[in-house]
Amino acid sequence: MTLDLSLLPDGGVNWLDASGDHAGIVLSTRIRLARNLEGFAFPGRARDGERLRILARIREAVESSPHLRANLLVRVDELGSEDRLLLHERHLISKELAGLDVQHPVRSGAAVFLGDGIGVMVNEEDHLRLQTLRSGFNLADAFADMQRIDEELGERVPFAFHDEFGYLTSCPTNTGTGLRASALIHLPGLVLTKEINKTLAGLQQIGFTYRGLYGEGSEVVGNFFQISNQTTLGRTEEEIVDKLLQVLTTVIAREEEARRVLLRDAGYIIEDKLWRAYGTLRYARSLTFDEAMNFLSGVRLAVGLKLITGLSVYTLNKLLIFSQAAHLSHAEGRPLSESEANLARARYVRQALAAEVGM
Repeated sequence: MTLDLSLLPDGGVNWLDASGDHAGIVLSTRIRLARNLEGFAFPGRARDGERLRILARIREAVESSPHLRANLLVRVDELGSEDRLLLHERHLISKELAGLDVQHPVRSGAAVFLGDGIGVMVNEEDHLRLQTLRSGFNLADAFADMQRIDEELGERVPFAFHDEFGYLTSCPTNTGTGLRASALIHLPGLVLTKEINKTLAGLQQIGFTYRGLYGEGSEVVGNFFQISNQTTLGRTEEEIVDKLLQVLTTVIAREEEARRVLLRDAGYIIEDKLWRAYGTLRYARSLTFDEAMNFLSGVRLAVGLKLITGLSVYTLNKLLIFSQAAHLSHAEGRPLSESEANLARARYVRQALAAEVGM
């Protein structure tokens, strides 16, 4: 199967457009919902034929759903590893569905229905992982979209549900509502003022957790954190979303205050550090992924502090995604070695910045 992302609006990455609130700090807001079909083994225990029957049932439901029928079906189990990684880098599928771990290869029947900011993953850890993704800090719209598609699919396929425990899922931490609400947020101010550990510890004390750029199992790089609720049992969907809204509002305010402190107390030091990051990106001939993420973090902070003008948050968002390994290989039309990817990454970043701000 050949992956053709041109069939999706903006290639499935319109969440990069920096249109939501606080877009300089919050890259995206996501709501993910875990659901399983009644009468079928969970994907980890299901046989190949059963997973294919699950996909067929869900496909029928999607094709008759008013808000999902136009979605593009991508059979993840029929894609090569580079295309699966490309979808993962765009935050369109999870690492597990992509089968990126050698010990957990892609499952038969693994698929995703992709639309405008809406995705339906099939045969991941659960039969269904519904996902809505919005630009910036926009929990309300992401949650409204999720409620709509959850209701439409629930009317067409019976979900596994227990009167006491709620929706049944493969992982106990998802049992209940099955809802995971999260935001991808950039917190360099709190890192540089050494307030980040206190902030993250406070999140964990109230039932929230943090991960890296790609959620569970990924490391924090470039001061990008994914903040989400840790459990779903015992709370309604609305309560989870409202609580995350409060938490993120507080974290954003702390980050903004930390940035003001940096300018007040260490202005010339911070300016020098951030301009050095910008200069490196403008002229480097080789960049590792970690180097690119860290320098982009500095430039993003410089734009937020208005030290650098003429550079849009949208461009910085695109650089974050399109400078990753699978995207570079896709642009070159062939697999790249690590050293070749480092050269291609530096070239892509240089060209993108030159196009935005001039030579």
